[in-house]
Amino acid sequence: MQALPAKSQTQPFSFLEKIWRNYTLRTVIQSIFTVWAVITFIFFLVRLMPGNPIEIYVNYLINSENLTYEQAYNRAASQFQFDPSASWLEQYFGYIGQLLRGNLGESITSTGTKVIDQIMRFLPWTVFCVGLALLLSFVLGMLFGMIAAYYRNSWIDNLISIIAAILGAVPDYIWGLMIIIICGVQLKWFNVGDLRGTFDPSLQPGFTFAFIFSVIQHALLPILTYVMGTVGFWILAMRGSTTSTLGEDYVNIARARGLSQGRIITAYVGRNASLPLFTLLAINIGFVIGGSIIVEELFVYKGLGSFLFWSITQRDYTTMQGILLMITIAVVFSNMLADLLYSRLDPRVRISGDS
Repeated sequence: MQALPAKSQTQPFSFLEKIWRNYTLRTVIQSIFTVWAVITFIFFLVRLMPGNPIEIYVNYLINSENLTYEQAYNRAASQFQFDPSASWLEQYFGYIGQLLRGNLGESITSTGTKVIDQIMRFLPWTVFCVGLALLLSFVLGMLFGMIAAYYRNSWIDNLISIIAAILGAVPDYIWGLMIIIICGVQLKWFNVGDLRGTFDPSLQPGFTFAFIFSVIQHALLPILTYVMGTVGFWILAMRGSTTSTLGEDYVNIARARGLSQGRIITAYVGRNASLPLFTLLAINIGFVIGGSIIVEELFVYKGLGSFLFWSITQRDYTTMQGILLMITIAVVFSNMLADLLYSRLDPRVRISGDS
């Protein structure tokens, strides 16, 4: 009679243990917890920065309009919906309550403007520019990486490896500076001032040839900068993966069967060597949302990275939190997607995780 309650008490724990032993559910729960931990850290981190939105605007009014501190403060306090005297815990629980309702809040410095509307204004430009650059870098990296591995220890391999190492060792913003200084200023191949922004402001946005050409023209230099800064990593990664795949038994058996080199490379080597790189690609897709603050500022490309830099300088807490939340969700989701995808492609990962 006393054993039944003990059994009923263990049932909830066994149910939770069964959920936790499920690889997919555990990965989803860990991702949700990670997002919560990161947004909590970001919330308090941005408030540790020196100054607040009102103080930044007060200093601007004093320097630009020669107002007294009291006049500037009263004007800033009436314009911004921000109470600097409120405790951080009150602000935090209010922010979490808004997030649970699917609301990112309103911008502090742009009164009445929703943060999500601001993000959606700049996000497409970053996705277009950085996403296209990531795709080009990945394709070129796979191509030249396979060529280097196939002709390993030859002058072709040495040349590609040296170039890839140089490209990967230099940060993307350094390549951007070199493009501007050497190609734009010294050689005068293009006018740097004409390529500022995301498109020619004299054009009306629409699906016209002139507008599309202007968008591509303004995004060309940032895309080239991103590609030069990342393609070296993909080349070296693909070269290493392909080199190890070429030594597998099934490749040697395919050669012994007399299959052509083209079929061996595409059907046997290429598919298996690119599997780890597709996992890395899924992870890097998450970072596309954030773009690159330095590169976008360098070319005055009005993407989400440039907008994040502006919100940091203005101490616009809600805007910073909204942008960083979008980046966090994108990165965590892409990692979760890559983890689940790899567990499906390689069941050993899922089985070891369940155990």
